[in-house]
Amino acid sequence: MKTLQLTITSLLLLLTASVCWAQNFEKDMDTTMYGRNKAVGKYAEFRGIKMYYEVYGKGEPLLIIHGNGGSIKNFVYQIPYFAKNYRVILADSRAQGKTIDGADSLSYEMISDDLNALLDHLKIKNANVIGWSDGGIEGLLLAMYHPDKVKKLAVTGANLRPDTTAVDPFVQKMMLNINIKGADSLKRMKNPTAEMKNQLKLMHLLSYEPNIKTADLKKISCPTLVIGGDHDVITTRHTLEIFEGIKNAYLWILPNSGHATPVVYKDQFNQVVADFFAKPFRKIDKTGRFR
Repeated sequence: MKTLQLTITSLLLLLTASVCWAQNFEKDMDTTMYGRNKAVGKYAEFRGIKMYYEVYGKGEPLLIIHGNGGSIKNFVYQIPYFAKNYRVILADSRAQGKTIDGADSLSYEMISDDLNALLDHLKIKNANVIGWSDGGIEGLLLAMYHPDKVKKLAVTGANLRPDTTAVDPFVQKMMLNINIKGADSLKRMKNPTAEMKNQLKLMHLLSYEPNIKTADLKKISCPTLVIGGDHDVITTRHTLEIFEGIKNAYLWILPNSGHATPVVYKDQFNQVVADFFAKPFRKIDKTGRFR
């Protein structure tokens, strides 16, 4: 089981932020104050958990949401950039980072509702939102079911379902196999640790969720920037499907890029997303398509 635990941990890191060759990202995450800043770190208690969060900067609220198995520190390149002009709010999602959750079940809907509760706790009427990977899924759900809370939304590497129409077949098979083997091993263990149970809970989330209908994207009314790498773990055609399903959306596919768009292309990512938030959304149709 120890070997399996290491495999799950490694996969979660790969799917969120651990891109070994991407400059000094691992080192920057290990040494950053973000995610463990005692001066600003706080807990908000609601919905059966104590959610850890940090806030940086002043101005219009900006909520940034991390991916599966990740934490606040994954945005080491985004926090200082956006904190110059925004009140940047980040939290460790349920069952991840410093936000402990001992329950057996976990869903993307639960996490998006947690984030809605956090905004209520902070008395924030609405915010711009950035979501990466699973954070993108949660951003979409937040905009669907709490539309008053999302002013503008930027998501990268998000998906609506976990099958091979959305996820690269190699990646989908790898995740599913690890989840199946892990669940079987856990059943045979007498005293599995809380960490093992939690890791498998996160893997189950990746393997069997989300299950969002494309038609539900029509519920999103806020301007949305849909982002993906052209060699992302999420297929380009699925990213296009999300873009086409949202009424007021832009599409940005980064060339020569995988899943880690906020890391590998951090400067371009920050600038393009910041421009999207700062400028009025432009509806492009009819003769406007020639411009």
